[in-house]
Amino acid sequence: MARIEAKAAEAELIAFAAGFPEAWEDHPWDHTVMKVGKKVFVFFGGAASPPAELSVTVKLPISYEMALTLPYMKPAGHNLWKGGWAQLRQTTGDDIDIPTVKAWIVQSYKAVAPKKLAKRLEAARP
Repeated sequence: MARIEAKAAEAELIAFAAGFPEAWEDHPWDHTVMKVGKKVFVFFGGAASPPAELSVTVKLPISYEMALTLPYMKPAGHNLWKGGWAQLRQTTGDDIDIPTVKAWIVQSYKAVAPKKLAKRLEAARP
């Protein structure tokens, strides 16, 4: 884990997600989201969250229950939790586990993207 400024972590994670097949960035409600087609696969706090906060919401069909055992994770709001969405909230100065968050973003993309794009992502990853 690394102590990294929250918005720097957010920028790194957005850049990571932007590299997925047919992923694109949108900004509803002052949040930054990454979409594939018309579907969101990861929500970031963006301008809607405080400057020292990292907020990431992902769909975790495989690791939802495990993720919720972590102190910085909670079920996502707006009834998204019913679909297996979980929210990470950490602040600057916390140990942010970037590799785990990236793995969750991959899991979320695979859960939301059309199967052909999920396969393309899998083929492109070492």
